[in-house]
Amino acid sequence: MISKAKVKFIKSLQVKKYRKEAQSFIVEGAKGVKELLQSDFQITWLAGTSDFLGENRDSISLKKVEWVETTERELATSGTFSTNNAALAIARLRPNLPPQLKNEFVLVLDDIRDPGNLGTIIRTADWYGIKNIIASVETADFYNPKVITATMGSFSRVHVYYVSLTDYLFGTDWPLYGASLTGKSLYDTNFHTEGFIVIGNESQGISPAIHSMITQHITIPRIGRAESLNASIATAVILDNVFRSKK
Repeated sequence: MISKAKVKFIKSLQVKKYRKEAQSFIVEGAKGVKELLQSDFQITWLAGTSDFLGENRDSISLKKVEWVETTERELATSGTFSTNNAALAIARLRPNLPPQLKNEFVLVLDDIRDPGNLGTIIRTADWYGIKNIIASVETADFYNPKVITATMGSFSRVHVYYVSLTDYLFGTDWPLYGASLTGKSLYDTNFHTEGFIVIGNESQGISPAIHSMITQHITIPRIGRAESLNASIATAVILDNVFRSKK
């Protein structure tokens, strides 16, 4: 059974301010919690149905997690899911430390505001083997429950580092490829063995300060009449062409 105090704490973690204060976040559902159990995140508490606890007994014991058995109804009323037939966990936030980059492509997110877009971008990055994302401080919070859910478990493998983009990118000798409605065709771009791929805000695109730092503006050639592409869809198309060109 989940105590009233724990439910109150779980509810508070749906708000960024309280996640930051408690340095904790929630993960819901079988897929997310299983991925969490296999990750390097520190799990502080877990509630699960008898079936979930039985199926994942070894992983829970290995992590030395405090756990309680609960019902689907309690899971649904405690978290953000309208239905949850498996589990809910509380874990510690990772430190916001700069990644050590070497011979890789890194996504740079310039003010991606929509949690669903961010979650899908993280999931897409994981598909293409992208390990690190550099995000502006205005970008949606990685630990927002909507982001965590949209990643479908990829949050456990992709690191997102929040920083002042202008300060971070200033003086880099890596190429900066900026997604734009104008620029060189993605299909004709010769990508290096490493670089930053900049994705701008859903409606405004790349901010002026970052725009001036771009070394190669790239565009996805438009065949039809749509005005623009969703940021997460554009990211997938760009990454597919980047890694296709490497082959």
